[in-house]
Formats: sequence, C-alpha cells, structure tokens
Amino acid sequence: MNPRLLRRPAAVVLPLSAALTLTAVVGTAEAEPARHGTAAARVVSTSTLPDIPLAAFSNALLPGTVDDDRDVDLGGIGSDLYPAERPGEYWTVTDRGPNGQIAVGKDKRRTFPVPGFDPAIVKVRAVGDRIRVLKSIPLTTASGAPVTGLPNQPGRDEAPYDHSATTPLAYDPNGLDTEGLVRDRDGGFWLVDEYGPSLVHVSAAGRVLARHVPRGLALTGADYPVVESLPSVFLTRKINRGFEGLALLPDGDLVMALQSPLLNPDKAAGEDSRTTRLLRFSPRKNRVTAEYAYRFDPVGVVEPGQTKTSELKISSVVALGGDRLLVQERTDKASRLYEVRLRRGADILGSRWDGTASPTLEQLDDEAAADAPVLEKRLVVDLNTVAGVPGKIEGIAVEGSSTLVLLNDNDFGMTDGPGAFDANGRLVDSGVETTLVRVRLPHRLR
Repeated sequence: MNPRLLRRPAAVVLPLSAALTLTAVVGTAEAEPARHGTAAARVVSTSTLPDIPLAAFSNALLPGTVDDDRDVDLGGIGSDLYPAERPGEYWTVTDRGPNGQIAVGKDKRRTFPVPGFDPAIVKVRAVGDRIRVLKSIPLTTASGAPVTGLPNQPGRDEAPYDHSATTPLAYDPNGLDTEGLVRDRDGGFWLVDEYGPSLVHVSAAGRVLARHVPRGLALTGADYPVVESLPSVFLTRKINRGFEGLALLPDGDLVMALQSPLLNPDKAAGEDSRTTRLLRFSPRKNRVTAEYAYRFDPVGVVEPGQTKTSELKISSVVALGGDRLLVQERTDKASRLYEVRLRRGADILGSRWDGTASPTLEQLDDEAAADAPVLEKRLVVDLNTVAGVPGKIEGIAVEGSSTLVLLNDNDFGMTDGPGAFDANGRLVDSGVETTLVRVRLPHRLR
C-alpha cells in the first residue's frame, strides 16, 4: 500500500498554535556484506526541532495536563517515523515522555519528572534546517482522558517516582509506552507499546479503540477495550524492552518487532540471547497469524568494541514491498540495517518454539539456532560508516527508491542520575537535539 494514497481522516486533529508551529537468517549477516557496499551512502540534508516548551505543547492539546514541565522541551518524537499524505511530511510518535533512572541504595528508580505528559502523534515536515510541527494528536482513552505514559501494573512494571526519585507516583492501567507507528487505510493509526507489550489501534483523533496484549496479562481498570490476543510467551518480555518496531505490509498485515530477546525461560537466558521475535497481525482477522525468529549479529559486529549481548535491540522495521522487511539492529551507539523476507516456512506460531519449554528459542546457541527457522537476512547499510547520522536512531522511513529518512530519539534532553535536574528541580539539558536526516544510498531499496 502506498501511504501517500491514504485519504485524510474525517476527524479534526488538534494543530499547535501558530506560534508553536512557526518557531519551532538461517544464519547471520556478519559474513555477508551488502551487495552494493556502503561507502557511497551519504547524508544529503539535516534538520532539527526548535525548542518548544513541553507544557505549552501538552496544554495546547489537552488543557491542564502539565502544570510544570521543569524546563523540558518537546522531544522524544523519534520513536518512529511514517510517511504522511504529502511528500516530505511524516507522522512521528513520542514515547511515554521524559523519564530517567536514579540509583537509590541498590535499586534503580524510574523517574517521571512530568507525569501529566500524554503521549502524542506528531506530524512534521523538514523545512530547510528546521523541523516544523504541522499537527499533533493526543492519545486518549474511550472517555477522552489522557492515556499518560505511566506504568500499568505493580510487580510487572517499574514503580514510578517523581523527578528526584523520592516520591512514589500512582500506576496507571491506561498508560502507554508508545513506540512504533503506522497509519491505516481509514486514517487511524496502529502503534506498539513496551509495557504490555501491546499492539494499540487508535482513531484518527487519537482515541484508543483497542489494545491487544498477551494472553494472561490480566490488565484491569483500563478505560478502553483490552484484548488478550497475543501469544502468552510475550509475558516474559524484559522490562523496557517490549514491542518497539511496527511495519505495515502491502496486504494490510502488521509486523511488530520485539526490541530484545524474551527472558525465556529466565533472565540469564534472555540477557545472553541473540534471538528476538517478530509477530504478524491481521487487522482483518483481528488476530496474530504468524511469528518469526530473528537472530542478531554478534554485538561486537553491530558496535565494534561492545561485549554485552544485552545491548542489542531492534528499534525500527519498515516494509519494502512484498514479503520484504528492513530491520534495524542497534545499540545505543551504533546502528545497522538488514533486509529479511517473511517466508511462510519460517513461521513458528504454535510450534515448539512458541512457548517456554526448554530448550527455548532464546537458549539456542549459534549451532542450535541453525536448526531453528531463523529468518535469513542480508546487510543493507552500516549507519556507523555514514558521517552525520545522529546517535540513537529509532524512526526510519524510505523515501523514493534509495533514500532513508532517519529520526533520532533525544529522550527529551534527559539524562540518568541525580544530575538530570538542578537544585531547583529544573532540567539540565543534555544538549542532544531531535534531528531528522536524509541518507542517499548507492543502490535501490525498492
């Protein structure tokens, strides 16, 4: 499906004020180089997001949601990137909002300095060296309340705290840690979330229509429909490593990517594993129709010098046409893109690998993984070799036949640790900007 042919939604979305708008494998690929090389890949344009106070942004969409933004600006919109109706315009999505970690004794506490922030879908356009915000859509519950970005369930999600990690905050069963994004034929959106992990369908106006979660999650108290339709094995997801990437295939099916291997059957197996999973979901059938095993390259291949396998992540998947998918393997400092084909014979849904019986998919070493139906892949481009590409790329789109559009996640300028805020509780900004770059490849992607 060509996303430029999508019709405009009938519902009215909320634009920012004019002031805000204008100022503002069987096997791995390590031994198989890209067929055309990467030396000629180059950045052809760079644009950054102007400073937009987070309270002004949020309250323009849902008045009264943020009373104090602690000097945090709008950011974090690089959780994903999807082509909009007009060339050069893109839909993006924020993650759950400003958050960090502070060590208190032996514990690391998750902080939410702006707990009233509501995740939003943001439409942007690069105009020269600036990213212009065109429209923003708040995510809301069935009754129109903010979903928030707060964790859902005690004992399963991290406990939320204020900016200083001293005052506990309330859990929110409506909360979403939004990541991947696509737009459907009716003008609505599908997103993925890390908490459930879940697949979320929202209207063109941002109202949650349904949240698909793993069977057995038992999430109660949400002000929208919660459907237990995903395989129960996904209940073993690692904290903060749920679904991250989402792609819309030409036939209308969705493919969601688990950011990191499941802790299946235990934490040790998940931390050492290089095998994560993709799920295929049919909106027409309203159910999962396939599951695939995806094998990372060794972490030292993705990021030379890195030795911790647990640093490997998928942040973005992009449909290239037919059964072809572009998959991003990354760490926080490096990123490489691979192509896979979703072959029918690689489907593990309902098989011995779709469960927790030992040996699990996550426990397989290299030799054993060769006997499992791991997706074949090939390296397309090593972004570490392309000068001018920012770190922590999470949003990726393909423009034309050979141009990548990349958007980073700047974490709202947040850093971890007690130094994230000064003595007055105001943000000490990291200086990392939200940056959109276009990269011209020396070969065609589609």
